[in-house]
Amino acid sequence: MKRILLTLLVIVSHKSVAQNATINDTIVLSRTQAEALFLDKNLSIISEKLNIDIADAQVIQAKLWPNPTLTIGEINLWHNATAGEVPALWGNFGKTTQVTAELEQLVQTAGKRKKMIAMEKVGVDIAKEYFKTFLRNLKIEFRGNLTELQYNQAQGAIYKKQVSSMQTMLKGYSNQVSQGNIGRGEYIRLKASELNFLKEISDLQKENNALQKELKVLMNLPATSFIKLTDEGFVPDQKNIDNINLGNLMASAVENRPDMKVIKLGNDYNDNKYKYEKAMRTPDVTLGISYDRGASTMNDFVGLGFALDLPFFSRNQGNIKAAKIAIDQGKLLTEEKTISVQAEVLQAYEDLIVTKKLYESVDANYETDLDKLLESYRKNFMQRNTSMLEYLDFVEAYLENKSILINSKKDLNKNLEELRYIAGEEIN
Repeated sequence: MKRILLTLLVIVSHKSVAQNATINDTIVLSRTQAEALFLDKNLSIISEKLNIDIADAQVIQAKLWPNPTLTIGEINLWHNATAGEVPALWGNFGKTTQVTAELEQLVQTAGKRKKMIAMEKVGVDIAKEYFKTFLRNLKIEFRGNLTELQYNQAQGAIYKKQVSSMQTMLKGYSNQVSQGNIGRGEYIRLKASELNFLKEISDLQKENNALQKELKVLMNLPATSFIKLTDEGFVPDQKNIDNINLGNLMASAVENRPDMKVIKLGNDYNDNKYKYEKAMRTPDVTLGISYDRGASTMNDFVGLGFALDLPFFSRNQGNIKAAKIAIDQGKLLTEEKTISVQAEVLQAYEDLIVTKKLYESVDANYETDLDKLLESYRKNFMQRNTSMLEYLDFVEAYLENKSILINSKKDLNKNLEELRYIAGEEIN
């Protein structure tokens, strides 16, 4: 009996754990709150930012002098009959011991070290712009998902309202059918419409699930969370669009867009690289001091010396030429990128204006009037003043128009975000 009770207790506890694991903690957020959470918690942003620290570390490394080299050799651990004696190192030890020591230091000439530091500092600036580019790409992805989720919620609310209305009518029709007042064909036709709405809701829920997954990863939220967005920000402020100056936007994009800055910084890097390669024509000098015990005319010999390459054959001509070509290549790439950025801004702006005109072509009261007309059709249908065919035709037209209205809002939002992305700045 005890075993049976214990088994039942384990089964119940496992069911309880499974149920708790699937409970969704609903988090209601505005777009502004969601983005603040995304910027603070996103793991990819935190990881990518570390590349700037890595580039800073390369500057530190470039500033360091080369280490000196200490060489100790020619130590004899034994001697033969021909060995001459020298003064002992200590006590009676070392009378026949020989040893040499040499200390060398590489000295870079022609300002190579400063030129290398300048190159690495440009590398830090490039890493910062790469981070901005990464953040820019991630932002448009995140904001696009927010817009899609708001669109999904709005569409879902419309269909849920229709299902609720349809189910209320079906209850009344079911009673009328059972009493023989209405043919079963009409009831089946309404039931088919309900099923169609439920299918739409099911598809929207699957899309919602996919968006939930993406946004939870981007905001670093627990898997059991459920994100619900407010309507705030779904329709952009029209003043933000009306105040756009296309000429200023194009100039700003060429000047400030991160990928454009990377091209320009690449030109700075090429200039510094060219200077560095020219400096490499001058040989570096290795200075040294050596000590020799027991192998020269003096028992304890100390000497100075230096070493350098003799530039008879190679004066770094190939690398200098390659660096010069890279400068010319960078100028061409900058010119091409400038034209591309300006064309992208113009296209994004024109797309936004087209979408804005469609949005503004809808009367401000049209959506409210559409809702009122649907309710009027529903009442007339219930009172048998409107046929089922007329009612269902209007419902279909209503849903199609509602979809057009919501899509125009979504497209306006997305086109504005696209222009922000292309211009490389926030449009306030």
